[in-house]
Amino acid sequence: MPPRQMALTLRAWGGARRNAGRKPTGVRAGVPHAPRASPAGRYPAHVTLRMLGHVYNLRARRCFRVIERSLRRGRERFGFRAVEFAVLGNHLHLIVEAEDAVALGRGMKGLGVRLARGLNRLMGRKGAVLADRYHSRLLRSPKEVRSALVYVLHNANAHFGLTGVDPLSSAPWFDGFRHMVRRRTDPPILVRARTWLLGVGWLRHGMIGLRELPGS
Repeated sequence: MPPRQMALTLRAWGGARRNAGRKPTGVRAGVPHAPRASPAGRYPAHVTLRMLGHVYNLRARRCFRVIERSLRRGRERFGFRAVEFAVLGNHLHLIVEAEDAVALGRGMKGLGVRLARGLNRLMGRKGAVLADRYHSRLLRSPKEVRSALVYVLHNANAHFGLTGVDPLSSAPWFDGFRHMVRRRTDPPILVRARTWLLGVGWLRHGMIGLRELPGS
């Protein structure tokens, strides 16, 4: 019989297809890998950094010393400025300013590296420390900035029932409280705001009360 041409079906690899690509990792996997909103320089941002489960309690004094050193060394670099912060048990809240998305990324990458090195040295181990990529949200109005300040500076009050100023945050240096507080006079850990929104704009909605809780 004469030879016949048979069809050979080959398995296709690569190309766009449903559910393709590297999957997110970490306890808090799911922070989207979409392009981040680009800060226009005049907008501050609220940033959250979460740790993996094996990391010690960040509010322990030994951990806070590591965090303080990391924040001081990276508070103003590459067009990135860290202005306010709060340390919780397994995550950090920051309010930052950045010239653009590149500056924000560089500043947060540097901070993440310093935190990982310091905490790993403290714990006597190696490997990842951050649970996932940082989460950031631009603050585009005076009201949004004020709400973020209340959320960050009084977060421990909501979580742990504290009253007054949280010593493991930038609140002891904050000058926007409505009530008289005993402020620290030593140099602050972070830098002062330069944007109008974070410097004075948020005051349009009033100074912050000591018992004011996030979402109230």
